[in-house]
Amino acid sequence: MSSIRIVRPRSVLLASAAFTSLAVIDGPAALAQQAREPLPPVEVSPAQTRKPAKPAAREAQGTRRAAARRPAAASAAPKPAVTAVVAQTPLNSNAVAESASRLGLTVRETPATVEVISAETMREQGYRTVSEVAQGAVGVTSGDAPGEPAGFSMRGFTNSQINTLYNGIKIGPQNMTSRIMDTANLEAVEFLKGPASLISGEGAAGGAINFVTKQPHTGAIRNEADFSYDSLNSFRAHYGSGGSTNVQGLDYRFDISRSSLNGFVDDVYTKTLDASGQLNYRVSDSLKVWGAVEYREDRGKVYWGAPLVPVAFSGSHATAGIVSGNYVSNYNKTNLGAVTIDDRTFNTNYNVLDNRNVAQEVWLSGGFELKLAPDLTLKSQAYGYGAERSWFNNEVEAFNSGTNLVDRERFYVAHSQRLAGNITDLIWDTNIAGFDNRMVTTLSSSYLDFVRPGAANFPGDSVSLVNPDRGLYGLLTTKQQTARIDNEALSFEDRLKLTRTFALVGGLRVEHIGLDRNSTDQFGLVNAGFPFTKDWAPVTGRIGYTWEAVPGLTFFSQYATGADVSANNIFLLLPTQPLDLTTSRTYETGVKHLFWDNRAEWSFSAYDILRKNVYAAAGGQALNIAGRQESKGVELAASVRPIEPLRLWGNIAYVDARYADYNFVGGSFSGNTPPNVPRIVANAGASYRFFTPWPVELGIVGRHVGDRYTTDASTVTMNAYTVGDVYAFVDIPKTVFNAVEQARLTFRVRNFTDKRYAIWGDPFYPDQILLGAPRTYEISAAFKW
Repeated sequence: MSSIRIVRPRSVLLASAAFTSLAVIDGPAALAQQAREPLPPVEVSPAQTRKPAKPAAREAQGTRRAAARRPAAASAAPKPAVTAVVAQTPLNSNAVAESASRLGLTVRETPATVEVISAETMREQGYRTVSEVAQGAVGVTSGDAPGEPAGFSMRGFTNSQINTLYNGIKIGPQNMTSRIMDTANLEAVEFLKGPASLISGEGAAGGAINFVTKQPHTGAIRNEADFSYDSLNSFRAHYGSGGSTNVQGLDYRFDISRSSLNGFVDDVYTKTLDASGQLNYRVSDSLKVWGAVEYREDRGKVYWGAPLVPVAFSGSHATAGIVSGNYVSNYNKTNLGAVTIDDRTFNTNYNVLDNRNVAQEVWLSGGFELKLAPDLTLKSQAYGYGAERSWFNNEVEAFNSGTNLVDRERFYVAHSQRLAGNITDLIWDTNIAGFDNRMVTTLSSSYLDFVRPGAANFPGDSVSLVNPDRGLYGLLTTKQQTARIDNEALSFEDRLKLTRTFALVGGLRVEHIGLDRNSTDQFGLVNAGFPFTKDWAPVTGRIGYTWEAVPGLTFFSQYATGADVSANNIFLLLPTQPLDLTTSRTYETGVKHLFWDNRAEWSFSAYDILRKNVYAAAGGQALNIAGRQESKGVELAASVRPIEPLRLWGNIAYVDARYADYNFVGGSFSGNTPPNVPRIVANAGASYRFFTPWPVELGIVGRHVGDRYTTDASTVTMNAYTVGDVYAFVDIPKTVFNAVEQARLTFRVRNFTDKRYAIWGDPFYPDQILLGAPRTYEISAAFKW
């Protein structure tokens, strides 16, 4: 869609935040006006309960309280949460994924491909981090490159082309702000495929991924505790508690988790700490308020990959099936010829001994939900976020075919980030010419301050390929960059039911983005071209339909648009770079089918995405213009429980992603596939439960990922791989521990074939490849009471 010019009133943020406070203060007056029709009893929660589209059938074993809720104004559903018991369908399409729509629609009611992975699934499948969660989703791959951990590939797009959200709020581009995050404090992870700017704004060309923390519920207090330990000496521990207090209308949720995840490479680990809490207070049937706080920390020593090495040099130590192709080093320009991963480097750490990777994050948020009239609801929240991040590493490890040594180079950078914002929704349920209609109007504003001291010098050396002398970082000289970004957006989303089974769903977002950038050298002098200011005003939207042809069988189609910054990272834009926005659009159609008395479910989608005015990493820190990026593909997912003890599930995704008009001085990458994008991704699993006095379940999960390229040049291939996990758990009866209602012991073998494979490649560091973890054994215990 077109762009328009908007004035940049930073006062909008303050006014919006003030409105949040005043609305709460003026609540009694509003309540008096609508006392004629009070709301039904509500569960004090800042977001909608995940609820079924229709009464569930007799899938008793899948029922449980809908628990995935998020901050009301961040991505709140139009109607207050109600206490409800939900039957989870085989593909969880009863869930309300509010990162996909503010209309409170279930996955089946949304005219897009949406996937919600619940906390229960994360526990059963042993997903410890958000990267592992993504690897189980349809057509999604992920990697924890240390410079930009928790990076994702989805529908042909990667990293900052996919928005990452925290309870519906974006904090910045993924490749600058994301961190390794444990799943223990999460209730769900939502995946919205294709351009998603309508809901999450700039940066969502490939879609959005939303991390939803656990929220309070109304009812008896429930506690849970989890512990695990594996053969790499990693451990995880978590305690959570939530429910209603002795104060009428006051509910709480508190979670704390601690982990130490050790890598298979020498001297590599990540330690995490996450503490989150929230209070919900139901003032009356028409007003509820809430407040939340979260602290996250991760720190560790990191692995930057194994260097590509000439096959001729490795000789008998050359491996097959991990990488292939011919390569000229991007760093030292020597010709390596045919490359491999040397088996002597599988566990080698080339990072300096004093390396570190540290981050601390704090969230504060609060808001209200107010029923202004029987058909009119106002929701609002204000939030604040702060983060301190630091990298102090040797990041480049490039084999030099002239010296037969590994050339290294240091890099330091730190972030000090502050974000404050407000999101307000007005939800109107009405009737238009006899047709049911729901409309959500959203006003959001935020202000972000970002300070980035970084290295002004890059110490380097060369070490042997085997048993390198890791040494220390050495002399560090710093310089500083800053970015200030203010954002205001007004959006509308509407659902019109033309018949009982056919609905039109559409929306429009008008967004303003203002950027102020400055950069100084190591002496504090302002660099040429700085400071500078730039504004954008993208207009994006979506139009689509859903048609439930027969009960449980829903067809859908949509046309959606998106926009993001052409140079990949709004925090690092240079005054010499073209500062236009890219634009993206998608056509998508598909079907979602729930049948066999809710015991079976499948979905299919086909899409065509085009992104224009693209800039892409050419290796190192250089950017090339890649005029267009085209992506076409299909996705299929299915799950069935043919008999009570047996569950089968699987998914497969095919994507044809390529560049067009990608020409530059000296060559062309037109027709090449973007890095880290496999054509085929498939998952499959099966489990069987033995209903003995101590029920036992056995399961197996397999995953196949096709060939991927490391850079836009498409010269080095990370070869396809297939890995699998097996697990067994036993549920211990309540009579054993008395006070403990549920207890489960699990034994899991990850990568049980001990497959060696390349999991990810960072196109900014193309001389090295990240390897997947070898076979590991894990034992865990979980308790609920």
